[in-house]
Amino acid sequence: MTLLDRYLARQVLWYTLLVTLVLVTLAALFVFIDQQSDVGVGSYGMLDALFVTLLKVPQQAFQLLPVAALIGALVGLGNLARGSELVVVRAAGVSVVRIALAAASAGVLLLAIGAVLGEVLAPPLEAYAEQIKTFGKYSNFSFAGRAGIWVKDGERIVSIQQQSADTVYGGVYVYTVQTGADGRQRLTAVARADRAEVVAGTGWRLTNYAESRLDGDGVVGRRLPTLAVTGGLSPEFLGAAVVDPVSLPIRGLWRYVQHLRANGLESRSWEVALWSRIARSLSTVLLCMLAVPFVLGPLRSAGAGSRTVIGIIVGVVYFLVNRTLENSGDVYGLDPQLVAWAPAALLALLTGAAIARVR
Repeated sequence: MTLLDRYLARQVLWYTLLVTLVLVTLAALFVFIDQQSDVGVGSYGMLDALFVTLLKVPQQAFQLLPVAALIGALVGLGNLARGSELVVVRAAGVSVVRIALAAASAGVLLLAIGAVLGEVLAPPLEAYAEQIKTFGKYSNFSFAGRAGIWVKDGERIVSIQQQSADTVYGGVYVYTVQTGADGRQRLTAVARADRAEVVAGTGWRLTNYAESRLDGDGVVGRRLPTLAVTGGLSPEFLGAAVVDPVSLPIRGLWRYVQHLRANGLESRSWEVALWSRIARSLSTVLLCMLAVPFVLGPLRSAGAGSRTVIGIIVGVVYFLVNRTLENSGDVYGLDPQLVAWAPAALLALLTGAAIARVR
């Protein structure tokens, strides 16, 4: 990189950092406010809510980084345009494409920072935050395990494998342990259900329920198409077993997609989440480049407030289109690659066309 490239990239990075701090602060404030409804439940207190909010900051920063990059590039390069520095750069023979590439180099560095946030820092901290909240609110339950969860609810010990739905869980095992007259605990029944679904409140409906009960010296088995179960386990508590694509790193999404394919399960929604995550990360570079035609064109003499508003509008429209395609692709069975990469491809075409039109 030349001295000019480093200077332009430094402007983009500096203002992106400032914008990210502002956006993350606002996002953290909303997360903290959202936690207030849970404060006082169980042993979950105000300090726990503050700690959970801080643990979620890396995930918030990762999600807001593309929009922050666009706004930061608009403000940073826009200040250079207002001070006629970009005019001098253009007069020296530097092309618009060269300026866009300098902005793109800043986007590449932001992409690397986002990869560290989204792949290394955010996933474990997000999981830890959910565990702190769950343990605080439901301190009368025990919890263990990494690939799924083990929960003790009175005499029942429930093992739940990871699933993607909010209220549906699969691979459910129920072990019943009772305390005998001698004070020792004994296993009295083992059951399995293919599916556990929330019915209402804390009620559950187990599908394809099979139970083996230890009765004296023998084993008594029974099978039921469905079985209604009531207990203290709430859907929110068991939500700790749900695999959230947002909080998983790319390698975790890739492994889960391969697992679903190997077991003949539907993986479309997970493939969309995987490729959309990659496409949105790469869009950071394109959004930095998109700022160049704006600041050299209609926003050259505009103030920082106007550029910020334009950046927010463009960023919101891009992510609304992205999210709409993701949801509609899952509903209409569209190809995951098309759903994930179509917004990024459209953004690349618009960016290239806009840069080509600048004189």
